[in-house]
Formats: sequence, C-alpha cells, structure tokens
Amino acid sequence: MRTTVTLDPDTEQVIRERMAAKGVSFKQALNDAIRDGAPGRVDYVFRSPTAKATLLVDVTKANALAGALEDEAQLDRMRAGT
Repeated sequence: MRTTVTLDPDTEQVIRERMAAKGVSFKQALNDAIRDGAPGRVDYVFRSPTAKATLLVDVTKANALAGALEDEAQLDRMRAGT
C-alpha cells in the first residue's frame, strides 16, 4: 500500500539509523520499525539476568530458616535497645 507519512525529526533519525545499521531502504527500515513495535508480537525471548547463589538453602526447611533469622534479628534489636 502506498501512503504518505509525516515523521517527526526524532523518529526520522531512528529510521535513518536503522537504514545505516542494517543496510536497508527507507521503506524496509520503516516497515521493520513498525513490526518491532506492534503489540502482540513475540519475536524475542525475554532473558532475565541471573546471579550465582552464595547461600544454598534446603527449601524444605525454609520456614525453620526464616524463623531462625527472625529470632536473630529480634535478639539484635533487643541488644541494641530498640
């Protein structure tokens, strides 16, 4: 479909940068930008950053550990007089 589109200067710059980075035409860069922003598209996989665990806890004893930590925190507060 042929149509006329008026772009703001900042969005035109985005398209021009896509053209240069990907070596594609203005038309292709614009179409790709629209597709990338289309709701409901799942062309990517979300990756959550991970970190190495420094404390290994047997989760079957999580309540006992939580209780012990809470007791320890309460004793610290009592020692501090708060």
